[in-house]
Amino acid sequence: MGNPKAFLTVPRQEAGYRPVEDRINDFGEVEQTLNSSDRRTQASRCMDCGVPFCHWACPIGNKQPEWQDMLYRGRWKDAYRVLEQTCDFPEFTGRICPALCEKSCVLSLSIHEPVTIRENEVAIAEMAFREGFIRPVAPVRNGRTVAVIGSGPAGLTVANQLNRKGFEVTVFEKDERPGGLLRYGIPNFKLGKTVIDRRIRLMEAEGIRFRTKTKVGRDISANEVAGAFDAVCIAIGCEVPRDLPVEGRSLKGIHFAMDLLAQQNRVLQQMNVPKKEMILAKDRHVLVIGGGDTGSDCVGTSNRHGAASVTQIEILPKPPVDFNPETPWPMYPQILKTSSSHEEGCSRRWGLATNRFVGERGVLRGVEVEEVEWTPAKDGARPSMRLTGKKEVLQADLVFLSMGFVNPVQEGLLAELGLQTTERKTVSVDAAGRTSRPGVFACGDAASGASLVVRAMASGRATATAIEKYVTGKQMSDSL
Repeated sequence: MGNPKAFLTVPRQEAGYRPVEDRINDFGEVEQTLNSSDRRTQASRCMDCGVPFCHWACPIGNKQPEWQDMLYRGRWKDAYRVLEQTCDFPEFTGRICPALCEKSCVLSLSIHEPVTIRENEVAIAEMAFREGFIRPVAPVRNGRTVAVIGSGPAGLTVANQLNRKGFEVTVFEKDERPGGLLRYGIPNFKLGKTVIDRRIRLMEAEGIRFRTKTKVGRDISANEVAGAFDAVCIAIGCEVPRDLPVEGRSLKGIHFAMDLLAQQNRVLQQMNVPKKEMILAKDRHVLVIGGGDTGSDCVGTSNRHGAASVTQIEILPKPPVDFNPETPWPMYPQILKTSSSHEEGCSRRWGLATNRFVGERGVLRGVEVEEVEWTPAKDGARPSMRLTGKKEVLQADLVFLSMGFVNPVQEGLLAELGLQTTERKTVSVDAAGRTSRPGVFACGDAASGASLVVRAMASGRATATAIEKYVTGKQMSDSL
């Protein structure tokens, strides 16, 4: 701990966002960076707590106090070496993680100014790439093979971990390029795709094979894949969106959120998108149904298209501002969140249920909503909702449904492999990620349902360890 009193004298300094009038005209990353001197100063604020709750809150167990101290001392390379021990892709998490670590920082509790852990993390990662600290490694091969189905954050983590341990890894991806949710679900203004391409090139240089535009269970037999490799890991994510089957759902102008986000990312990467399928918000009155991060991404994308207006509604009540007694420190606080996209222009409303879509000649013109009241439940049960009868029609000729995901897995793939599923139709796995079929594992959203990128990565690391133990044990058994 280089400066034990820095937290008393150095205020929290965030890099902040590019000016709205600048960033609203492009899809470049909105977040700015501090210079290296200021970044080191921010790292000095880490108190090296006796019980590091930042480490406790991090799904992948990052050792924040250690690399913060190294960063403060200017030991950038050492800081990266510690960081990469627990985080496979800090250039991703440093950009898009909601920073559970910061919410549990002791400085968040005491003075409401946690250490800028997330920004420090991405600064270390970018310095490592820029200065050549990150170079391809040449693992000693062990003669065993693993197939990973899906190249989102969980699949890439499994592939990276096992490749470094000597396995020959082949990643099957149904889309044009690797990355899954990172590439097709997260806007460029939060995660530039050149960042993903840089990591994929490194992984290829280290020997990982990517087979894109190959959907296992359709383009290639799942049983064929299972028979050709020593182990298989299913990491296909959670891609089936929750629908809203109310009157008028078939009107033209209603889309799932991911239809917009994935399409926009394809356009920016110069992938082919048929003109008749293009979703454009220019001069349209946009309504986003769903108050989460994906809905916020639709807000930012619509604003960049030049929407006439953007409104985001949520059926749940408005969260508390600054502090929620139901989620006290060091828990992740369920409080009002205002994203960079919201700052760019958006009307937000809470406690509204969608009754029906209103149209004219098959085209959407508005959405009838109704105010709801929520009654807190006792003994931890779910709160109850009551319709109030207060209805109104919101003007909208373009709607994006952003209400989460269901049925996250490809049932054909699972049926072919004979795998069991849960009631939510996720892959049924044990604590080690093992499915009901020997040699077949599952991780990330495919096993847990939709969650955070960092949790998918944590699941990928744990499953990679389980696969290594399984294959190693099988190899020893075969040799007896």
